[in-house]
Amino acid sequence: IEKIVKMAGRLRSQGDTTSETDNALCDLGPQVDKIQFDKILGYIEKGKKEGATLALGGNRLGDKGFFVQPTVFKDVTDEMTIAKEEIFGPVMQLMKFKTLDEAIRRANNTHYGLAAGICTRDTGTALAAARDMQHGTVWINC
Repeated sequence: IEKIVKMAGRLRSQGDTTSETDNALCDLGPQVDKIQFDKILGYIEKGKKEGATLALGGNRLGDKGFFVQPTVFKDVTDEMTIAKEEIFGPVMQLMKFKTLDEAIRRANNTHYGLAAGICTRDTGTALAAARDMQHGTVWINC
């Protein structure tokens, strides 16, 4: 969790080209309009109210435009709105699992299932998990 929070906190935004970052090619842009901006901030508030722990961000970024701070939640459970709905903004929900079977079962327990992502160092595990996922597209990041 600490590593993810540190990396998310080092994302650049609003034309910043000088601060330290882990990915100089990644620039966090604004939301498309006020409707989406307000929707994202609403999801952040809902996550806090439902008991998720805010590990980073959670607010407007700057005072111009529709920028949202990179936001990371921990202690997220499957029943929380931020775990069940796509936010379409710079918000990450960290959820722990004990076994790969548990992770796959939980990932498949959705009304959506358009896409899923697997991040691992083990290509064999990633391919086996992708086979069992019930999603339109599964991408793998090794």
